[in-house]
Amino acid sequence: MKGRFLYGSLLLLAVLMLFPGMVVAEKIKVAGIYSQPIQQKWDACLHKALLALEKNGEVEYVFSEKVSNTDYIRVLREYAESGVDLIVGEAFGISRAVRKVADDYPEVAFLMGDTFGPYGSNMAVFDNYIHEPCYLMGMAAASLSESGKIGMVGGFPIGEVNRLFNAFMAGARSVNPAVEFKVSFIGAWYDPPKAKEFAFAQLEAGVDVLYAERAGVVDTAREKGIVAFGNVNDMNKEENGSGVVVVSALWHMEPAIRHAVELVKAGSFKGEEYREFTMMAAGGASLSPYYEFEDKLDPEIKKAISAKEAEIKNGSFVVEIDDSEPKSTF
Repeated sequence: MKGRFLYGSLLLLAVLMLFPGMVVAEKIKVAGIYSQPIQQKWDACLHKALLALEKNGEVEYVFSEKVSNTDYIRVLREYAESGVDLIVGEAFGISRAVRKVADDYPEVAFLMGDTFGPYGSNMAVFDNYIHEPCYLMGMAAASLSESGKIGMVGGFPIGEVNRLFNAFMAGARSVNPAVEFKVSFIGAWYDPPKAKEFAFAQLEAGVDVLYAERAGVVDTAREKGIVAFGNVNDMNKEENGSGVVVVSALWHMEPAIRHAVELVKAGSFKGEEYREFTMMAAGGASLSPYYEFEDKLDPEIKKAISAKEAEIKNGSFVVEIDDSEPKSTF
């Protein structure tokens, strides 16, 4: 990898010597490989970050979507063979096979979503660490629940979902220690009708606030006249949540992917854990605006949330990363 970019740097230097007034924007070739439709918000966050870099003229970007795990390695190898410099994708469930590809293409940089650690000299890993804004959302949720019962609908009980639910629950309990939770997993990443059905069942159990980790939950909240809290993307604006979604915990992959691109350009990419780039202090996670709920939330709870956010960012308060499966409490 270093040899390729040393050659590129020397070529760039030669061009600048011949044309000293010329500004040359160095680009690298990046491929994105997504197992879900690009509309699915987890993959959409990666896609959005890469589109932004492409728009800025920093990368040439190509991608493939809806690539099943059974076909993923073939597509991964095809992109590696095509001469791309960086591949952004996911290794969940196929980590061993992805690592074999990384071994076979040492000149290619791999930035992969994975629950395991980095590998070798050319595979860095990331995951979804928006547990910090989820804690803050939990504080707001507890302040709005009149019944003291909150519903939570997620995809699968895996680490990247569990840590968000556990942080949300901890934030809610910091405001109301007696708050109770109904936790459900739909067994799918994208099945809005099923998520909607599970949310209806939770309402029948007495919840009056919903955490919409999956698409479809907001529709239930709207139909039943209760509020919801969003996840990963801005569900107030992007999932018909106006007047329903109080606030969303947002995931921003721009800092992580920009870091990877800069290292590839410098010829110094390495296997490392990108967790810090997806957290609040680095700009990798945030709370959306409160929109229509700006004046509906108690000023004191908004003040408390702002103070806690500042503590999270300066490191004086740490939101625990708890990947254990959360359980219903009633």
